[in-house]
Amino acid sequence: MTATALLQVFASGLMTGLIYGLVASGLSLIFGLMEVVNFAHGEFLMLAMFATFGLVVFTGIDPGLLAPLVAAAMFVFGAAVYALVIRFAMRVETNRGMVQIFATFGLSILMQGAAQYLFSPDYRSIRTSWLGERTLHVGGVFLPWPLLFGGLVSIATFGGLYLVMTRTAFGKALEATREDQGAVALVGIDCNRMFALGWGLGAALVGLAGAVLAVFYYVFPGVGASFSLIAYVTVALGGFGSVFGALAAGIVVGLVEAFTAVVLPPELKSLGIYALYLVIVFLRPAGLFGKF
Repeated sequence: MTATALLQVFASGLMTGLIYGLVASGLSLIFGLMEVVNFAHGEFLMLAMFATFGLVVFTGIDPGLLAPLVAAAMFVFGAAVYALVIRFAMRVETNRGMVQIFATFGLSILMQGAAQYLFSPDYRSIRTSWLGERTLHVGGVFLPWPLLFGGLVSIATFGGLYLVMTRTAFGKALEATREDQGAVALVGIDCNRMFALGWGLGAALVGLAGAVLAVFYYVFPGVGASFSLIAYVTVALGGFGSVFGALAAGIVVGLVEAFTAVVLPPELKSLGIYALYLVIVFLRPAGLFGKF
């Protein structure tokens, strides 16, 4: 393999990995805040992709410009899910962990079934994006603009998230709530409000990922399953609850997937990801990074 070909694989894997990190970030943030695994995470992504597709159809606006609107809508949806489902699951005294698991798992089945009923299992795609089938050519390396756009959105999102978590009162309150719910209640911080905002933020992050993916990936009711398993592996690899660990782990997962596809048939490209995950589980069960 030539140096140019290796660089091509690396660049593609890097851009894909940045998107994987963005997909996994919301899942990691919610777990870090509440230690709740959202098994409907893939369906949140599916909903964001359908929302992007629907907005493009009805408004004709480019999906790249619609990403902030989709993220805002998903923020409201995530906060509503906490208020209507998760808040009550957390009040259970017996087998609370199992109740939370089945609550989010049941929500995922409900969302996917509703999507199949309302939209049918048909595959859809957005064909009116200005990114379209454009490709950036640099030094013999070809990068599709939709993939490059996704990587840039991921970088910008994590940069903004870092500023929010470290420079704002909201971010500090979120971190304090994660560390000690009892202590923050004593200083007047409403834990339920922070949990709702945390779920909203987590859903907004996956909303951005969905808007990015809708530009170049098929939209259908089962699309969440295509990414949720990789998101779970990414979160575990980066360290449960570590949002920025999810970014680093997403990049690693993307690169491993890209180079595995070179060595093995493309349909086996996920094999390298799961092999890497097993190695990390044995050598460092806590993942590569700490929380948040």
